[in-house]
Amino acid sequence: MEEKRAAVQMRDITKRFGSTLANDRVWLDIYKGEILALLGENGSGKTTLMNMLSGIYFPDDGKIFINGKEALIRSPRDAFSYGIGMIHQHFKLVDVLTAAENIVLGLKEPGRLDMNKVAQRVQEICDAYGFDVDPNQKIYNMSVSQKQTVEIVKVLYRGADILILDEPTAVLTPQETEKLFAVLRAMRDDGKAIVIITHKMHEVEELSDRVAILRHGQFVGDMETKKTSAQDMTNMMVGRPVTLNIERPEPVNPQPRIEVKNLTVRDAEGTLKLEDVTFTAKSGEILGIAGISGCGQKELLEAIAGLQKTESGSICYVKDDGTREELIGKDPTAIAAMGVSLSFVPEDRLGMGLVGSMDLTDNMMLRSFRKGRSWFTNRKEPKRLAENVVKELEVNTPGVSTPVRRLSGGNVQKVLVGREIAAAPTVLLTAYAVRGLDINSSYTIYDLINKQKKAGVAVVFVGEDLDVLLELCDRILVLCGGKVSGIVDGRSAQKPEVGMMMTRLGGKTNG
Repeated sequence: MEEKRAAVQMRDITKRFGSTLANDRVWLDIYKGEILALLGENGSGKTTLMNMLSGIYFPDDGKIFINGKEALIRSPRDAFSYGIGMIHQHFKLVDVLTAAENIVLGLKEPGRLDMNKVAQRVQEICDAYGFDVDPNQKIYNMSVSQKQTVEIVKVLYRGADILILDEPTAVLTPQETEKLFAVLRAMRDDGKAIVIITHKMHEVEELSDRVAILRHGQFVGDMETKKTSAQDMTNMMVGRPVTLNIERPEPVNPQPRIEVKNLTVRDAEGTLKLEDVTFTAKSGEILGIAGISGCGQKELLEAIAGLQKTESGSICYVKDDGTREELIGKDPTAIAAMGVSLSFVPEDRLGMGLVGSMDLTDNMMLRSFRKGRSWFTNRKEPKRLAENVVKELEVNTPGVSTPVRRLSGGNVQKVLVGREIAAAPTVLLTAYAVRGLDINSSYTIYDLINKQKKAGVAVVFVGEDLDVLLELCDRILVLCGGKVSGIVDGRSAQKPEVGMMMTRLGGKTNG
């Protein structure tokens, strides 16, 4: 067996942001013909480390060697000159251009730009690795997975041999994930070095050849994937033994709490987002909402919360005595004043949920001012709540007076979820509560959500990890293109069946 060759050697890499040490003398090797999973809790420095390799940040200390030679990477353009390309979570594509036009955007091609030749070269790359992309298709006509494919083809077109993918499956269906994995394996077999940053342990086990683990900005070890387990990897990430099982207590005396009937919603442009949606969310139960990104999940939660105009249908809140109250037409404050407490963890954390320039205490106040008190006179209660959230959810912050924008994405998410749950709701609406959270934090959140369920709260949980939905939820409503393609029992449903329903190929209802 031939000796593995290191494509990248990172030595003593250190990066500070103010008083925060993001990476502390990290050593990391990345090999050709290998898929490396880079693991670590939120704020452990994974993305920062890869951002230095891809030219977005420059290390304060340490050296990077590419194919045995020292490299100076001061910009993404420098990174490309060394054959390094990073595919970020948020795609950087121009909607009105075609795939081929996006791929050559910003490139200095020799001679006159011949788009036919570009399209041909793009097609060759697609054929070589089994990509499913039409070079002449406009980006705005593409699915999420096709856009991601364009991003991957873009770095390959630029000659990348070292590819970094940050949370590549965050918004993909199980079928799209399988396709992506097949492509990544083909690229690995072609001798490329691939790094994936992910929090989904079953994907790490299925896809990677080796795992490297960071903790608090330091490298704590690496090993062959086949010689370890999700449990061992998690213990290494956290630094202590962690329990990895989502409990699913049986619902106790579930009663209808929210009844949605024939709900139809259009967005501001008049596009149909939800069509004729009907279901019931019950107290003491977790109702999961599954669907590929942009299938109406966000609009559904916003409509119940009074944040989204509806075209037709009804949303009723059912009180303990069985009387029904229509929510449509009421604003969020009126809905709260009725005794309905809808807690909403939006998809866009800083855009909708929190104010980045305000500290943790003030962000807690945003929730409590609705109780009728003047919210800027009494800081004691919100401060206590902020301290409690920081302690309970192990939020990594210098203190409750730290501005929220200075926290890592995962810690922002914990503050948001903690604040919403602390509002003691009767209905908890949560969208992507664990998006981008490490495995340990995710289990803390699942535990909190289960506590709400046991307390008789009706939980509506929009999630993107199908494995989690199938473990956590009592029932799962599957949305496809704004329509309900079925409601399945969380205990008996199978992953392929739900995946098919998400892409219009299935469809059944049982309760």
